[in-house]
Amino acid sequence: MRAMQVTELGQPLVLRDIPTPKPAPGQVQVKVHTCGLNFGDLLIIKGTYQEKPALPFTLGMELCGTVTDIGEGVTTLRVGQRVAAYCGFDALADYAAISADICVPIPDQMTDEDAAAFLIAYGTSHVALDYKAHLKPGERLLVLGASGGVGLTAVELGKLMGAEVIAVARGDDKLQVAKAAGADHLINSETDDIRDTVKSLGGADVVYDPIGGDQFKSALRACRPEARLIPLGFASGEVPQIPANHLLVKNLTVIGFYWGGYTRVNPKVLTDSFEVLTQWYVDGRIKPHVSNILPLAQANEALDLLKTRKATGKVVVRID
Repeated sequence: MRAMQVTELGQPLVLRDIPTPKPAPGQVQVKVHTCGLNFGDLLIIKGTYQEKPALPFTLGMELCGTVTDIGEGVTTLRVGQRVAAYCGFDALADYAAISADICVPIPDQMTDEDAAAFLIAYGTSHVALDYKAHLKPGERLLVLGASGGVGLTAVELGKLMGAEVIAVARGDDKLQVAKAAGADHLINSETDDIRDTVKSLGGADVVYDPIGGDQFKSALRACRPEARLIPLGFASGEVPQIPANHLLVKNLTVIGFYWGGYTRVNPKVLTDSFEVLTQWYVDGRIKPHVSNILPLAQANEALDLLKTRKATGKVVVRID
């Protein structure tokens, strides 16, 4: 089968022919239709992600596909069933053999492209805002990187959960995407002072931050007393160092959060979240924003859209 593999860290993916995987006990074989790309894929290629598989390996964290074979002991899925999965790796290929426990059936109404763009982006934002930060109606939510894959879903879900949403993004075009997703206030990170603008609006109750660096520092200083800050990524390349005295004076809470970690420590958090999100999708209350769809052979070009920040929302690779 075809697979887009990392053969050398820091280098473009290589399209290779490799053996089609067979499902081990507890696994299913999935014919992959689509793969959603994530900023974490760029970190994996560089070797700076939390998880570091041995070379060579197939890239791709999340997929949508059809179950084509079932391993011993699997009773929850059937051949022919459409599923989405957060697999961490192996999604940029014709087939993947993955644990049945991480596969979630998807409704007929959900397209392959939407399914591949759904789990990580919406799951990250929903668990962060609901389970971790306990975002309440009427609170003011500050979203950094608001036009990106996870940031845009934070805007959409924050508004759906009743918050007043402040979106920060680079450039007017990206801010208009955030506005369409429900943002009440827009801040251009290229020209506006984040701290002063947020404070003029009354300060932030919750900060959703996939960026880090100077933007986190500005957001920290724009928080209201008892605000909650969620650092969940460092797209700026700088991990912020948090001054404890600022936390003390305003009674602030910084919440560590890694969505993928819940697959091991408490998967029910993810499955419960996915049930809510799927119902919202079926009801027409949320809709993934997919800015680009490219074929498997152009996976490097698709990743470059993320790297150069030319994409908004999600970039999806179509396998078949």
